[in-house]
Order: sequence, then structure tokens, then C-alpha cells
Amino acid sequence: MSAPSVTPSKAASPRHSPPPAAEPVPGGGRFAKSLRRNLTAHGFLIGAVLCFAFFSWYPMVREFLLAFQKTESGQSTWVGFDNLVTVVNDPAFWQAWRNTLLFTVLALVFGFAVPFLVALVINEFHHGQGYLRLLVYLPVMLPPVASVLLFKYLYDPGYGLLNELLRFLHLPEQQWLQDPDLSMLSVVIASTWMNMGGAALIYLAALQSIPGELYEAAELDGAGLLRKIWHVTIPQTRLILSLMLLMQIIATMQVFVEPFLLTGGAGPEGSTTTVVHLIYQYAFNFNNYGAAAALGLLLLVLLAGFSAAYVKLSRAEDE
Repeated sequence: MSAPSVTPSKAASPRHSPPPAAEPVPGGGRFAKSLRRNLTAHGFLIGAVLCFAFFSWYPMVREFLLAFQKTESGQSTWVGFDNLVTVVNDPAFWQAWRNTLLFTVLALVFGFAVPFLVALVINEFHHGQGYLRLLVYLPVMLPPVASVLLFKYLYDPGYGLLNELLRFLHLPEQQWLQDPDLSMLSVVIASTWMNMGGAALIYLAALQSIPGELYEAAELDGAGLLRKIWHVTIPQTRLILSLMLLMQIIATMQVFVEPFLLTGGAGPEGSTTTVVHLIYQYAFNFNNYGAAAALGLLLLVLLAGFSAAYVKLSRAEDE
């Protein structure tokens, strides 16, 4: 008899089962995926932080340290408040503050009111607003040196356009930049023309956001142009006006370019010497970096205190 054939059963056939799947690590994969997704954004952010740290924060810290040091032959020694005493006892210190405050007041009269009036006028035009906005903003796009050269030509006592106009009208000619009584006003007029474009466009954007129904209701109540501006326009743009007022005061207290290029900085009899120009003189004319840093620190404290007080008063008024 032949032996029966044995058929191997299916259970006996060898089979390789797949390895168990690895369990994801909670949190780690999500973080890595998020990091890869935002790697470009993080790169740009790190670059911006490094730029601010190197060009803004480090100079501020360095200035604070220099204000209490005296540097000679590359060696710095602590002198406490001696630099502040030196700055305050300088006769040019109080003159620079008077000139800076005068420039700020005149700049608020011209540079704060004129852009708002220009924005009001442009807002009334229903056609050609794009051209008018470009025309108003054009001086801001010009290099400051080019604008200053233009005004130096206008103010020239010999062949300047302003004196030519005065001669045509048989009026006495003026020494615009050479007269101590006119030099600061001349600088303010040039600064207003050079910088009013940005403020005018901001005011124009605020005016165009005011609902037209408010003006229609004011007209139904019999309000004229001035009453509509006083009771509708100004209250609706109050926040922008407050912000621009604060920013303009801070900017005008740090004026340097216009008087430096128009009158050489000091001007006739020191009539256009500002605080920032005095800082420039201490640092680059007298090589007294400690006094320059001390005066800069004093200006910083004054502007920071004014800004804090202004914001606090504004919040209290809103409440």
C-alpha cells in the first residue's frame, strides 16, 4: 500500500505579518510641521529683530551709558551727572530750547492746520482727486536737499523769487534767512511745504470715512459750512487729529534737517539753533560725546513724559 499523501494545512504555511505602526509622538510632529510651515516667516522676523537690535536698541543703550561717561583717548570713565551739569550751564542750551519751542509752535500753526485745510478742499472735489493727491504728496517724495535748494533760491536776497515779487509790488525787500526775526519763520514755511503731504493724505482718508448721512442731517438743521466742519468733521476725525498732533509735536521737537541745510544750523545770531543741532555740535564739532548723549537723553525723557501725559489725558477725556 502506498502511504497517504500529507497535504500541508493553511495554518502551517509560514506568513510574515507586517510590523506594528509606530505611534506618533504627541506634540513633536505638530511643532515640527508648524516650524517648517512658518520657517520663512520666522526668518524674516529674526532679520527684523536683529536690525532693530543693532540699529535702534543698541544705540539707545549706548547713548544712556555715554550720558554718564567721559571718553578720552578711547578710554571711558564714569563721571555721574557731570555731563548734564555741563550741558545745562552752556549758554546755548536755553537758546536752543527757546528756538525749538518756537519752531514747534509755528509748525503747529502752519503744519497742523494747513494740511487739514488742504484735505478739506480736496475732499470737496468729486473728480481729479487722484491728481490732487499726487500733487500734494509730491514734495514728500522729493529729496530734502532738493527741496532745501529750491527754498534757498526763493529766499535769496539778490535774485530770489520772493524778493522779485516784493520789488514788483513796490514793497521793501527782506533778508529771509539772514534776518534773526525772519529766519525761523522762513524755516517753518519750508518745513511745512516739505512735510505736509503725508498728513494731508491721512486727514483726507479720515474725512472720506465720515458717513454722508451726518452732513445731510446737519444741512437739514440749517448748518452752514463752518458749522458742519465744527460739529461734524472735527468730532468725527478727533482721534486722527489727536494722534497727528502728538506725532507732530514729537517730530518738530527733533527738527534738524531744515535749519541745518537752510541756515547752516545756528542761523543769524543763533536764531535757528535747535536742541538736535546742539547735540550735533557737541558730538561732531566739540568731540564731547558725553554731553551730546546727556542732552539727547534729556530730550528723550522730556518727549516720553509729554507723550505719557498726553495719552493719559486723552484716555481720561474719553472716559
